[in-house]
Amino acid sequence: MRLDLSNSVSLNELKSYQEEVSRIHKMINEKSGAGNDYLGWADWPIEYNKEEVDRMIECAKYVRDNFDILVVCGIGGSYLGARAALEAINGLYSNDRLEVIFMGQTFSPNYIAQVLEYLKGKKFAINVISKSGTTTETSISFRLLKELLVSQIGKEGAKKAIFATTDKEKGALKSECVKEGYETFTLPGDIGGRYSVLTPVGLFPLACAGIDIKRMLEGAKQARSDFQDDRLENNICYQYACSRDYFYRHNKCVELYVTYEPQYAQISEWLKQLFGESEGKEKKGLLPDSVTFSTDLHSLGQFVQDGTPLLFETILTVKKPRYDVKVPHDEEDLDGLNYLEGKSLNFVNSKAFEGTLKAHVEDGHVPCNVIEVEEMNDYNLGYLFYFFMRACGMSAYMLDINPFNQPGVEIYKRNMFHLLGKKGY
Repeated sequence: MRLDLSNSVSLNELKSYQEEVSRIHKMINEKSGAGNDYLGWADWPIEYNKEEVDRMIECAKYVRDNFDILVVCGIGGSYLGARAALEAINGLYSNDRLEVIFMGQTFSPNYIAQVLEYLKGKKFAINVISKSGTTTETSISFRLLKELLVSQIGKEGAKKAIFATTDKEKGALKSECVKEGYETFTLPGDIGGRYSVLTPVGLFPLACAGIDIKRMLEGAKQARSDFQDDRLENNICYQYACSRDYFYRHNKCVELYVTYEPQYAQISEWLKQLFGESEGKEKKGLLPDSVTFSTDLHSLGQFVQDGTPLLFETILTVKKPRYDVKVPHDEEDLDGLNYLEGKSLNFVNSKAFEGTLKAHVEDGHVPCNVIEVEEMNDYNLGYLFYFFMRACGMSAYMLDINPFNQPGVEIYKRNMFHLLGKKGY
């Protein structure tokens, strides 16, 4: 993995951050900052429960051998990471024998009704993910999924088809698991949802999808090791975090995440939650937004190039695609594309990236960070996930806020519960 700041801010301009970086680095390692009881993710790649990982792999094999579909039922951090990883590695139209679909992330009656209709008569298992077991979107979907599952295979059969990821000791879902005998994985108490992709929250559904979760954890372990050096010149994670703070303090209010592959769009969605929910407090923080080029060059490209100068870009580019296609010859050449004959779409895509970067930096004066990954696989994605989580912790602490709470989220819930007539609201 490589970070290129040559089109955004120089390392020399970031040198003034060194003292602050060293202070926060020590704070993260010693778990002494605000919200320190949720810093479990920082050492997770070396402290995770190896026996539980082996059990997840064994259960995933059972799912793959006995079911055609896995329904992952969760919202926010209990869903975004798994979906991001699944699409990034397996693609949008995977031919894997197990289909993974998502529910519990919306109240939409259209979406939920269509998923339930699709599942009728099919062999499906459920992975419900909730620390409390009372998250409204997830709980409603889980109740509906259980009803359908029991109607198709009976209560005893359903018990063997439900896998729960929840709190180790308490909560409504944990109580149900004990009562019904569901297979259960632990959502660590010291890791919040948006930092949980490398825990059973993300790992179990990914193992079910045939992804090597041990390799993913090895990538995260290597990232943790690489980022133990707090010297900015040696730590690309902290360079990235400092670049975000630099632009925030130089009149930028939006970080635009850019990918050139539709299957990486969910990584951007995961990043939007990670940074938005971690930093958007006390009227502070960058607004995380995202685009997928070249598609969005035909919609938002004009604004990025010539609009209000409120943003900088962070571009994720992957050098080697899993698949490639060549442009064929056409005898009549009515579309004028024969000049691309024999060239790969990866070549075309890379030139679109290079041309857009030049236009945005030189003509649009938009600062652009570039994060380059050699290829998207389980190891590199584990590395990338840890890179962003560590950068988020550093960046949020620079704003002097707690990166691990979300007090604003609770306000809409209180209003919604009152309107729905829930007791106590």
